[in-house]
Amino acid sequence: QVQLVESGGGLVQTGGSLRLSCSASGRTFSMHYMGWFRQAPGKEREFVAAIRWSGGSTNYEDSVKGRFTISRDNAKNTVYLQMNSLKPEDTAVYYCASRMSPVPDAHTTVVLSIARWYDYWGQGTQVTVSS
Repeated sequence: QVQLVESGGGLVQTGGSLRLSCSASGRTFSMHYMGWFRQAPGKEREFVAAIRWSGGSTNYEDSVKGRFTISRDNAKNTVYLQMNSLKPEDTAVYYCASRMSPVPDAHTTVVLSIARWYDYWGQGTQVTVSS
């Protein structure tokens, strides 16, 4: 029902910046949240950031607060992840995801950080930060 395509990954040196994009198509009018996750070799998929489609409220994983910014352009059905002050530990495949159902305010922190609560996923884009 929803197709997601990530772009913008690449190789960057420590301290550099990168901007990821995720373009959505299909039943985008039913989307409630968009999220970014990442997975490094040998590690579990990790929550990075999420944004509410209507209203734009955001959630971040502690290690990226102050460095990464999630945003969206509703007219273009696109979500972005601006990554600054990149570190080698940020190296991973980055995935965007869409949740089609609402989340009560009291549960957003928990629900939006868990991958299984998202409905659709993109193919991923590689981000490599050299030391």
